[in-house]
Amino acid sequence: MVTATTTANSATREGERARIVGALALTLLMWASAFVVIRSAGRHLSPGPLALTRIAVGSLALGIAMVVRRQAPPGRGAVGRAAISGVLWFGAYMLSLNAAERWVDAGTSSLLVNTGPLFIALLAGWLLQEGFPRALLAGCVVALGGAGLIALSVAGHGSHELLGAGLCVVAAIAYAVAMVVQKPALRVAGALPVTWLASVAGVVVLLEFVPQTAHQLGHVSAATLAGVIYLGLGPTAIAFLLWAYVLSRMDAGRQGATTYVVPPLVVLISWITLGQTPPLLAIPGGLLCLGGVAIARRH
Repeated sequence: MVTATTTANSATREGERARIVGALALTLLMWASAFVVIRSAGRHLSPGPLALTRIAVGSLALGIAMVVRRQAPPGRGAVGRAAISGVLWFGAYMLSLNAAERWVDAGTSSLLVNTGPLFIALLAGWLLQEGFPRALLAGCVVALGGAGLIALSVAGHGSHELLGAGLCVVAAIAYAVAMVVQKPALRVAGALPVTWLASVAGVVVLLEFVPQTAHQLGHVSAATLAGVIYLGLGPTAIAFLLWAYVLSRMDAGRQGATTYVVPPLVVLISWITLGQTPPLLAIPGGLLCLGGVAIARRH
């Protein structure tokens, strides 16, 4: 009887791990693709309209999911944190990234933005009392070294222009703070309600771009519009919901380190979709990123 119970518990834990790994992998793949789509759509839409349209689509999709699953909005203990995370992540982060990719290419922007896990590790260790395990810090250092190699390999003329690089760092800090703020809210409310409320908060802070958005959307191609809709449904609604699900079951610092996988994925997607062959240094850089993630996840 004890053996059967133990076996059942072990199977349950293995199933949970598989779901977490699957959710995390799909999230990272969608976020990687987002850098490429933003780069493309940003040629026809300004940062504000691009962010507002994306978040409006994502918020609508999450709202439908709330109704279908009959989910109640987050309670008083989670509302404030969910709203703040939405303003930071769906507002400040996306505006900064959209603007940055007007001057910085997709691969380089993903590398600069993915310095965020370093900020997450520090903030989570301090504010969430997750501590500073040596493996986590060592993994971040190794992965950051790999990111540096990729930055050297994919940087083009003008790609490190000061304004674009600075906006990428602003985006990294915004998403790092948003992630740390969001985690306590997930302890008292589910991933879907928190993510939905955060997206609504993002829409609210972007409402000033409504007139500009209405004007620009009337002049974009069907391909650009499809790209923005994909950003709203995939990298926003689905990916952020899956990210919140994983975050509720994993340390913020440990999970944040896994986003170092995104830069090599961005390089790969750019190669497949745009026909750009990855430079030689992208290969060892990508391996270092993956190695750093593996080290960070050991603590």
